[in-house]
Amino acid sequence: MSISTSGEARVALVTGGGTGVGRAISRGLGAAGYTVVISGRRADVLDKAAAELGGETGAEFFAVSADVGDAASVRALFDAISEKYGRLDLLVNNAGVTVPGLPLEEVSFEQWSAIVAANLTGAFLCTQQAFRLMKGQNPRGGRIINNGSVSATTPRPNSAPYTATKHAITGLTKSTALDGREFDIACGQIDIGNAASDMTTRIAAGVLQANGSMAAEPTIDPAHIADAVVYMAGLPLSANVLTMTVMATKMPFVGRG
Repeated sequence: MSISTSGEARVALVTGGGTGVGRAISRGLGAAGYTVVISGRRADVLDKAAAELGGETGAEFFAVSADVGDAASVRALFDAISEKYGRLDLLVNNAGVTVPGLPLEEVSFEQWSAIVAANLTGAFLCTQQAFRLMKGQNPRGGRIINNGSVSATTPRPNSAPYTATKHAITGLTKSTALDGREFDIACGQIDIGNAASDMTTRIAAGVLQANGSMAAEPTIDPAHIADAVVYMAGLPLSANVLTMTVMATKMPFVGRG
């Protein structure tokens, strides 16, 4: 069980926690003894996921619909957490989107804006609200884990908007770790390579490579991502994993493309 110094279960928030990698992370945290708040834009999906995950793990799951790219929606999300639990021990900034691979010049402003809002602005807004809550709670502090990507340093062809936001997440992680240091707020990042989900279905079927060829790539069970997050979250606040990469061993990442 993950127990706080007050003897109560720790409270975690996983954005995009009802589906895909976020759901796997939520399940892992619930199994580790956390009380888990899951957020996303679709209330019906969240409610169903909360009921199922609670049944699977025996943990308490609290579903709150929110659009992380909207400041008022994020404030309402954290107000709900504060009102129900009075604290937050862990924030997992997992929510994110991508667009079908398009040449850079064909990406519309609306597509660019949607990706920046979900992947970057959302992580910033949630981090901002988490700081406000974590600084004032007793015991003080907490941990923030950002969902990064190997794309941040080694992009795929035709992925400029997604790559740009994930590269920016690395900067947000480091700034958050620095600014949170004084207040016992630790921040780290997990860079994921080919975790199986709805977003990566096309990767297993065949995806454009840097040399112009098409190739199917191996994927990994998102449960491995959940295990890594649980490990990072379980460290005392005096220790931090700043960056971790979890990837399919045989994916074409290390080496020349």
